[in-house]
Amino acid sequence: MSLYFVAAEASGDLLAREVIDAVRRTAPGIEINGIGGAELAATGIASPIDISPLSIVGYAEALKAYGTVLKLVEAAANDICARKPKVVVLVDSWGFMIRLAQRVRARDPSIRLVKLIGPQVWATRPGRAKALAASVDSLICMHEIEAPYYEPYGLKVTVIGNPALARGEKGNGQAFRQAHGIRPDEPVLLVLPGSRRGEIAKVAPALIDAAQRIKSARPDVRVVVQPAASIEAVFKARFPDAERWALINNQPDSRYDAMAAADIALACSGTVTSELAMQGAPMIVAYKTGWITWALVRGLLYKKRHITLLNILNGDHELVPEFVQTKQNPQRIADTALGWLSDPAKLSAQRALQADALKALVREGSSAAQIAAAAILDELKSA
Repeated sequence: MSLYFVAAEASGDLLAREVIDAVRRTAPGIEINGIGGAELAATGIASPIDISPLSIVGYAEALKAYGTVLKLVEAAANDICARKPKVVVLVDSWGFMIRLAQRVRARDPSIRLVKLIGPQVWATRPGRAKALAASVDSLICMHEIEAPYYEPYGLKVTVIGNPALARGEKGNGQAFRQAHGIRPDEPVLLVLPGSRRGEIAKVAPALIDAAQRIKSARPDVRVVVQPAASIEAVFKARFPDAERWALINNQPDSRYDAMAAADIALACSGTVTSELAMQGAPMIVAYKTGWITWALVRGLLYKKRHITLLNILNGDHELVPEFVQTKQNPQRIADTALGWLSDPAKLSAQRALQADALKALVREGSSAAQIAAAAILDELKSA
């Protein structure tokens, strides 16, 4: 009996590691292989494929890399079919994984396929529910609002809640401050520039610019920049002087401590926004993609007014300030942050607002990884 995990991006790589750890706690004798990055490697699984080219943002950008994606899909399918695992778990990354699922299913229908984290059918392109149901045996998704989209197609669905909210305990902001010589009364501005190459190119410049403006207006503010480990080298190459005026936190073990220490966070939209809310950090979110992608998404595909999960799942209202595409202006981002810093009551109100909104993302009971592991083991028994 064997499992095979495929993770194509940083967030999926982390989730794969967590679920693998949970599977091994329950069934330590199961053979597990996989494709992934540093997190998968930390479990002792050697990836036969380099997934770094899959850190793509946007439709136009994906089109440019289409040939590379297809080559990686073929290489992944070859390794999976050669190993013949009983169950393959495809983590996040819709475009890559649906192609891989279809390729494996065509070549070896005996292999059962599980999609771990579904596409956002509740926000855009609900037709993907039908395509997914035809390509995999079961889905493990985050939110209850997703399940009804798959009911007409008979796909088995397990809801696990948001994995980001089950990761570790509350960060220790005091310990982070002490470790870096930051006084208890010293304001901390945390910058989270993204986890993909495209985000470092299109979002990080605005966030770094805004942070510099804030630092210029408020020299007492300590700036901490926390790039994802998968693109740290890319970030440093793009912003070689950042270490002169900011602390670059490259210690994964202290990432939640840094969030807990932050008075304000400037964040690239993504999973990290839920993690910030969990750590009680008031946040400002930015995002930008290519103009062709933006035109397609806004004009034809995306059905919500906001992009931050806290906002979407709370009536699609802007509880967390968003600066997206044409609104991604460093001065406006800086002005919002400076307004909060100058008024402690506003900061407290934002923190309370996020804490209340967070309730829509929480699922009681076992952790997301534990629930996912149980569903995968059930699939393995069925196989």
